[in-house]
Amino acid sequence: MTIVLRYLLFKGVFLYKNRLIKGRRYNMEATVKQIFRDTKTYENKEITLHGWVRNHRAQKTFGFINFHDGSFFEQLQVVYEEEKLSNFAEIQKLRVGSSIQVQGVLLLTPERKQPFELKATNIMLLGDSEENYPIQPKRHTREFLREVAHLRTRTNLFHAVFRLRSVAAFAIHDFFQKENFVYTHTPIITGNDGEGAGQTFSVSTLDPEKLPRDDEGNIDYKKDFFGKKTNLTVTGQLEAEAYALSFRNVYTFGPTFRAENSNTQRHASEFWMIEPEMAFCDLTRDMEIAEKMVKYIIKYIFDKLPEEMAFFNRFVEKGLKERLENVLEQPFARVTHKEAIDILLKASSKFENKPVQGQDLNT
Repeated sequence: MTIVLRYLLFKGVFLYKNRLIKGRRYNMEATVKQIFRDTKTYENKEITLHGWVRNHRAQKTFGFINFHDGSFFEQLQVVYEEEKLSNFAEIQKLRVGSSIQVQGVLLLTPERKQPFELKATNIMLLGDSEENYPIQPKRHTREFLREVAHLRTRTNLFHAVFRLRSVAAFAIHDFFQKENFVYTHTPIITGNDGEGAGQTFSVSTLDPEKLPRDDEGNIDYKKDFFGKKTNLTVTGQLEAEAYALSFRNVYTFGPTFRAENSNTQRHASEFWMIEPEMAFCDLTRDMEIAEKMVKYIIKYIFDKLPEEMAFFNRFVEKGLKERLENVLEQPFARVTHKEAIDILLKASSKFENKPVQGQDLNT
């Protein structure tokens, strides 16, 4: 049986509902992204889609469903009619948030608002949505969406944000791999504090109600899991520096943790950090790599997510696209520490922390 099955799969032959199908399906499965990116392939074809109802407008003898399958930022309009569906009355009751399977024919509609629509021949409810489903087809505040974090990715804003984060993370890896850097996985639980980079979150298996003590009354970490005091990492720099002395150019890109109790936009208790380390490198080369990386990521995102970037530019931050394009097209300015201090002192004489030559800059 197993040998026969392997042979059939190797030959591209499938047994499906007692019918022999070679190299194709009767209904072409597709995603919304595939349809938007390659419309001609699906034009006038019978296709099958799986996704969720974003909006539903039911009329007397027909209805419209704004369909979203998670593969693309845009939605697809599904049109269904009473004469085409045997379960028309049931489909008219579909609620926002329900998951469905849709079969239908993709028709071009250049004379209408949307470039194409799916004329449904069959719609099946896969998972119903509750009557009090909170993500309705309207604009929600970010404060409200924090209360329903498990559903917020079903809104345009967070769907775009987390897709962008996914693409940007891949772009970071893609850039460093093409530059022949070695990706190093540094410890998340560690005994070092990264050159005093910040306050740490302690990690321990000891019972806080019954902490063992040494002769001096201090916590006896020798009885802990690692036999010493450990914490969540604040940086992978220490390990990356060691790796660089073997591999030449390395980078670490992973989660880091800071325990500063500061509720500002500049602080986060958990975030992902990019840390390249390069042997036989000077400051000029370091700046070249940094500029090249930033521009690579921006271009990669523009190429991969044009719809999301248009959304951000229109609804989140006006002028964002123009500013990023300026970063992409212009060379980065470079100044010495002395020149930077001089620029600041000439710009204003009123500073809470006045810049001083030879000293670090305050915020």
